[in-house]
Amino acid sequence: MANISIIIPCFNEEAVLPKLFARLGAVAATWHADYEIICVDDGSRDRTWEILKAQHAQDPRWRCLSFARNFGHQTAVSAGLHFATGDCAVVIDADLQDPPEEISRLLAKWREGYEVVFATRKQRRDPLIKRLLAWGFYRLLQKMTPLPMARDAGDFCLLDKKVVAVMNALPERSRYLRGLRTWCGFRQTSVEFDRAERAAGVPQYTFKKSFKLAMDGLFSFSAAPLRLATYLGLWVSAFAFFGVLFTLAQKIFAAEFAKIGLAPGAGFPTIVISVLFLGGVQLICLGILGEYIGRIYEEVKGRPLWILRDSAGLVTTDKK
Repeated sequence: MANISIIIPCFNEEAVLPKLFARLGAVAATWHADYEIICVDDGSRDRTWEILKAQHAQDPRWRCLSFARNFGHQTAVSAGLHFATGDCAVVIDADLQDPPEEISRLLAKWREGYEVVFATRKQRRDPLIKRLLAWGFYRLLQKMTPLPMARDAGDFCLLDKKVVAVMNALPERSRYLRGLRTWCGFRQTSVEFDRAERAAGVPQYTFKKSFKLAMDGLFSFSAAPLRLATYLGLWVSAFAFFGVLFTLAQKIFAAEFAKIGLAPGAGFPTIVISVLFLGGVQLICLGILGEYIGRIYEEVKGRPLWILRDSAGLVTTDKK
């Protein structure tokens, strides 16, 4: 029977963990396969780690890692994939918004021969503004990258061990796993599901974290923002050129322009508007360049992706 690895990143999830243990344990009993569940405590400040260790003591198939500090959701998932030993690995969040019951459908597609199976959100019960931003981001990313990025697909997915091996070998630090699994290729498919509300506790993925993840996805898989900076420069140059022609015509044909209410003025408002407009465009372009340079800076430092504080049920080193 195939071994199945379940990867669960956790951050301040003490309120939802008992429900997670019950639901996932009941579902796992229906798989009729050996499995391991790797929970990665991403520097939680509550009792998440103590609860995870207690679960491991009760059922050794629940294995746990604890980071020395909060390294981020994508890093926590990467750590789980690094220690996974199964023939396939399923990534699922701890908050039960991604129903554990859907894992059986992912496994069915895997047994059909697919090596990447991602779960597409047919319906999600998030605040309206979050749904709108997510809807727009997925479609923008799909347009701006050369890869066939899936719409409305989060981190809930199944990866064959071949895909896991490739992703573990990738050295990048600003990791956007939804893009990396697409970049890897292999046979891919999806299943649709309705995303539920958080089962307990409060959301840990803030707008700031979501925005950073979106920027990682955009700048890690697309050079389109750099081209956008070039296009902005061309548009502004063209606008300025026509502005020069218009100003020159005003000076030469001042009487004619005065008849239609466009007599040349002192020029102070025009100068202010032009300076502010050009300054804004330059700052946007510098910001885009800064995003790419910042990611290069993070890569060349070569610091470990994570540092472990403790583990239960896994043979580990303290960092990766």
